[in-house]
Amino acid sequence: MIQRALISVTDKTGIVDFSKKLAAKGVEILSTGGTAKALKEAGVAVVEVSDYTGFPEMLDGRVKTLHPKIHGGLLAVRAKAEHMDTLKQHNIGTIDMVVVNLYRFEQTVEREDVTEAEAIENIDIGGPSMIRSASKNFASVTVVTDPDDYDKVIKEIDAGGDTTLETRKYLAWKAFNKTYKYDEAIEHYFRKILGEAELMDLHYEKVMSLRYGENPHQKAAFFRNPENHDANITNAKVLHGKQLSFNNIVDSDSALELVKEFERPTVTIIKHNNPCGVASADTIEEAMEKAYLVDSMSAFGGVMALNRPATKIMVDSINKKKWFLEIIIAPKFEADAFAELTKKPNLRLLETGPLKLDVNRRDIKKVAGGILIQTEDTYEVTENDLKVVTQKAPTAEQIKAMLFAVKVCKRVKSNAIILAKGEEVMGIGAGQMSRVDAVHLACYKAGDRAKGSVMASDAFFPFADGVEMAAENGIEAIIAPSGSVNDEKVIKRADELGLAMAFIGVRMFRH
Repeated sequence: MIQRALISVTDKTGIVDFSKKLAAKGVEILSTGGTAKALKEAGVAVVEVSDYTGFPEMLDGRVKTLHPKIHGGLLAVRAKAEHMDTLKQHNIGTIDMVVVNLYRFEQTVEREDVTEAEAIENIDIGGPSMIRSASKNFASVTVVTDPDDYDKVIKEIDAGGDTTLETRKYLAWKAFNKTYKYDEAIEHYFRKILGEAELMDLHYEKVMSLRYGENPHQKAAFFRNPENHDANITNAKVLHGKQLSFNNIVDSDSALELVKEFERPTVTIIKHNNPCGVASADTIEEAMEKAYLVDSMSAFGGVMALNRPATKIMVDSINKKKWFLEIIIAPKFEADAFAELTKKPNLRLLETGPLKLDVNRRDIKKVAGGILIQTEDTYEVTENDLKVVTQKAPTAEQIKAMLFAVKVCKRVKSNAIILAKGEEVMGIGAGQMSRVDAVHLACYKAGDRAKGSVMASDAFFPFADGVEMAAENGIEAIIAPSGSVNDEKVIKRADELGLAMAFIGVRMFRH
């Protein structure tokens, strides 16, 4: 039975109503500071902790609840006679419930003008100590650290006079999770101000088990970062269709992150984690038609992402083409488009809400026994990055196509080559072991559409053979990173072939 509760909260959401309900059941309430004041003003009978322990708050409030009458009352094992005898000997009563949330340390240190002294004073000591004591003794003590749990706790007390053991164990887990994250935030603050080397902490919560992994014989599950609230695949709503597979999630992520690179209406189509079609246009419908034409054979069974709402015109075109798609991802689905698309039982529809690029992203890759971490490649190549190195300069239209192509290029597996005209991909060479093979594949995929296009490369040309192949296929301008020992030979060959070439200072490898 809950007879005595200690309540001391920074977040006072719902605390008055909760305390009134406890008091109405005859529960004695101990409290401190601002919480005690708020409860008294609301007419709740409160015993100040300093009156209960016989010691005043001291050291500017740093010491309030750090006392044997508090922690003894929390930690005593009720089933052990010697524990209960000790409490009786020292006139210590049991405390059956702790309702505590902590000083706002994280919010404090997020302020740009925060001083070190302010940060230190917002490190809670008594709160975590009470939470841990109560959580350790969950067999007898209920610990409540989240206002969302107040109703559940009251309902159980109404039903049986106490919370259930299962609930106390669950609340203890939530409490330890809270103090764990709180200590982690403090550690991060000290690490930052001391300039210490980064320690990689990963905290992900399970979204769901998956049917299988990349292949049917592999087990898999999907986890999300609970601190991430951006418009991405993890946070997208599945509006229609069966559960996403491991490969669906990987491909959908690639599709959405690529289309987020563009401000103009843009469509991308992904197949096996590489784009097989990308285009921007004045309308999203026109962009889809152009993206489809890049490689219509590979687009069958692909994943399509849009950076504008999906429309009925687009759906009619998909149906007319008898184009099978695994997934369509969009910020929104217009009502008539959604009604038509939901007639397809095997099509998944994912809604993201408004899109934006996330600037503070991390890219994590796993190796056996460890992980590699880097900042996401968010560098945007602009016209100011271009250094014209050939006698022939690219035209304004070619520069526009170059800037479009490099955005696509950085989302394609290396070695990567993109052919483009305007804001439309003509051909893609992805994941090749040599750069000239990537050029060959891009030209093969583009066919006659290669003529008059520009070519973007994710890294420098080690030899002139890629440039020669480009000229043979009617490509007129090239954009690529510099840095090869053969840069001068490559430039000379481009001049001999009458090509325009611009170098940039950034590489765009994607392994």
